[in-house]
Amino acid sequence: MFAQDNQTNSNTPSPKKLEAVTVTGSLIPQTQIETFTPTTTITSQELKARGFSSVADALQQMTFSTGSVQNSQTTNTFTPGAKTLSLFGLPVGYVKYLIDGRPMSSFSALYNSTDVFTNLNTIPTDLVDHIDILPGGQSTLYGSDAIAGVVNIVMKKKIDAPVIDVRYGWDQQGGGASRHISFADGFSFGKLNLLVGAQFENTQPVWSKDRSLTSHFFENGTSPATASRDYLVYNSDTRNNYLMMDPNHCALTTGQFNGTEGLRNRERFGEYCGSFYSPGQSTLSNGSKTANVYTHATFDVNDNVQLYSDVMLNFDREKYSPGSSVLWWGTNSKYGYIYDPNLDDFINFQKAFSPEEAGGFQNIMYKTYERNYTFTFGAKGALGASNWEYDAFAMHAEDKLNEMNFARFTEPMEAFFANRVLGPDLGPDPYGFGFSTFQPNYAAFYTPISNADFRTFTGYTSTQSKTWQNVGRVTLTNPSLFQMPGGDAGVAFLLEGGNEGWDYSPDSRLLSGDVWGASAVQGAGHRSRYAAATEWRLPLLSQLTMSASARYDAFNVAGATVSKPTYSVGLEYRPFDMLLLRARYGTSFKAPTLADEFQGESSSYVSPTDYYNCAKLGYDAAVAPISCPAKYNGASVIAVQSGNPSLKPISASNWSAGLVFSPVSRMALSMDFYHWNIKDEVSAQNPDQILLQEAACRLGQLDINSPSCVAAINQVTRNAKGDITEIYTPKVNVSNEVLDAISAGFNYSFGIGRFGELNTNLAYTDILQHKQQMYAGDPYVDLLRSPYYSTDFKTKLNASLTWKLDDWSATLYATRYGKSPNYLATLDLATPYQQPGEGTLPAWVIYNASVSYSPISNLKLSFVVDNLFNTMPPADNSYPGTSLSPYNQYNYNVFGRTFFLEANYKFGK
Repeated sequence: MFAQDNQTNSNTPSPKKLEAVTVTGSLIPQTQIETFTPTTTITSQELKARGFSSVADALQQMTFSTGSVQNSQTTNTFTPGAKTLSLFGLPVGYVKYLIDGRPMSSFSALYNSTDVFTNLNTIPTDLVDHIDILPGGQSTLYGSDAIAGVVNIVMKKKIDAPVIDVRYGWDQQGGGASRHISFADGFSFGKLNLLVGAQFENTQPVWSKDRSLTSHFFENGTSPATASRDYLVYNSDTRNNYLMMDPNHCALTTGQFNGTEGLRNRERFGEYCGSFYSPGQSTLSNGSKTANVYTHATFDVNDNVQLYSDVMLNFDREKYSPGSSVLWWGTNSKYGYIYDPNLDDFINFQKAFSPEEAGGFQNIMYKTYERNYTFTFGAKGALGASNWEYDAFAMHAEDKLNEMNFARFTEPMEAFFANRVLGPDLGPDPYGFGFSTFQPNYAAFYTPISNADFRTFTGYTSTQSKTWQNVGRVTLTNPSLFQMPGGDAGVAFLLEGGNEGWDYSPDSRLLSGDVWGASAVQGAGHRSRYAAATEWRLPLLSQLTMSASARYDAFNVAGATVSKPTYSVGLEYRPFDMLLLRARYGTSFKAPTLADEFQGESSSYVSPTDYYNCAKLGYDAAVAPISCPAKYNGASVIAVQSGNPSLKPISASNWSAGLVFSPVSRMALSMDFYHWNIKDEVSAQNPDQILLQEAACRLGQLDINSPSCVAAINQVTRNAKGDITEIYTPKVNVSNEVLDAISAGFNYSFGIGRFGELNTNLAYTDILQHKQQMYAGDPYVDLLRSPYYSTDFKTKLNASLTWKLDDWSATLYATRYGKSPNYLATLDLATPYQQPGEGTLPAWVIYNASVSYSPISNLKLSFVVDNLFNTMPPADNSYPGTSLSPYNQYNYNVFGRTFFLEANYKFGK
């Protein structure tokens, strides 16, 4: 605060207080830029200069985003068309996303079929003013979900003149070409001010065949490259169980997969027809079309009342291909095994469909259509001549999704291959095992089918889903309620209410078994909620300020109420102008989501490794996924999950402490420590993890009487022969999770004389501790040193250097991802990093560069290169030769160098 002299002069203007503004992380308008809540801001100029083509791209490269997440490369998942992030390695649903301080709607589909999250695809980048990121629990101001942090995307509110922006991008190695155009303008009609903006973008997909590392099976791994098993007959023997039954020895198949199909021999298994290049038929990044419209309007009723309205309309269409690995037919699904009397053997067929049979994989891509809109109407102003200010609004937001997934229909496909290959069912096998008897036409099996035949049993399913929310909020603030020794005390009160709903209605054929090898999540529910909060800012001394806030949230759902109070206390101490010491303690929570409570029982087919049976055959966990016989490795098993109405809210306590040091003008150094203690987390268990743990329990590697062993064994259903028939993967409340992290930042801007100005920026995050207790009574799992459970980065660093001189500017931006476990280490549950071949991968550094020039004052031309040195993921030779993509797709990508040309023109002066 500025001190005022008691003596005034009529000719001297009275000193004025610095104008207070509302900032993210506080309801009370204030003048301080740095407070007890660490805040990172990314401006619209930085979005462009650092090579970020989207809001999602910018947030995913933050140092706080250390967690591994699904993305467009992981196409065989539930949400490959959406983008999200994991702050500090915490679940994706632990981030609260806001637009102008108001909650964004949830994506209609569930992350990994279990978790509610926000899709960042629908935000028009060119209409963003800046993004504020608040790490740490923030529930006392923002309610449920704000455990890991808050991301507030602030949209532009004023544009001086019409502006158009055009951008074209392309990938050096092929695919990914993009076209982008946006337009915005501002209008004034007396007391009415209006901003209107629109953005459109069209991006081509990147296919696996466009990149050398993913176009074919891995050649430098722990085993020789192994071609895909596209035409395969096999029996139940543990070795040499591939039977070459083609009299032409694959001669008729050689035109498939772009002429790469042929006779192959897999060591210890036998001969079959396959291709080394079938991995190239999947996409690495989606083909997409997005369209956004945004308007912001204000109307000044009088000096004390301003009405405002925001409208945001978004459309997003994504196209992708999971590839041939999920497009196949086999007898195992329906029959288990069939008996061939001519062979006197029990066998199975497996056939992958080729691009030639499918009419080109680019013509059968999966598609998602998302329509998202938000309407807000409010009023804000002052109460008379007092210091009290109010802001009241009502908002409706809705997200609708249509998933058009390519499907093989069960009855038509089974009938086709019964007529073409199997022939009539001749009754039970003579040994009394209950398998059906056939005399197959092997020549027909090894003959490719026509595209016309392929279309007789394939098509699309249509799954409709939506989320919606209605929110009403009133905030009353007074930044100068009364005087304290250190200055004006401020206060804010908040009342909020509303309701929300979720409805996921899959194509009925996915639930009835009419779609071969697929099922779906289902569920619907709604609830109402209300909240009350208060915040106080108390300058105890001129150098010491305390902030305190408390909030109460309640959710009325299915005749019951789930409620949670939260609170927070923060201190700011400024011993002298250049130093701020800060600390904060608070609580946060996440209510069970509608999907957590109302997800109907649904099943999916998984192809896990039966580690227990593999171990009995002599294959330990490290080699079982590679060498264990097909009967216990990759066989289809039903996984069942459902909502759990008895789930408790997730609760967390969190504290942080740090400093901001600014020794000279335009320089600042910050460092903060964060701690979380999270209880009763909700997560769906991983089938592979359950089976690995079940095996360790049955084999005596873990205490079979421990709570986790009892649970794991009960969740795996086996038949009389000991084969897995079903895995139950429920949503459960995890007992505890503890996380410690530090973050540091450095900014310095300085002149270099006639050569212009330099701006440096550094940011660093280090996860010091991250451990999780799965069940009460179990030991903690150290997620930083247990790669089976987590492959998150421990450290992450950003650095940028920007040069400006008159009409020129240039930026070099680097992101350094720390070490991560290699593939073999992720398979070792008991003794990670101790077996031969297990280890870590080196750090991965990506550079972006940009240069811009304004030949005239109205025009700005830019050239951006992402991944300047075309850096590929660290080589991981611990992957086997059966790998389609020999790198961790949750951590790395192979997109390589990308170029963008952009022109921004502002009309008028």
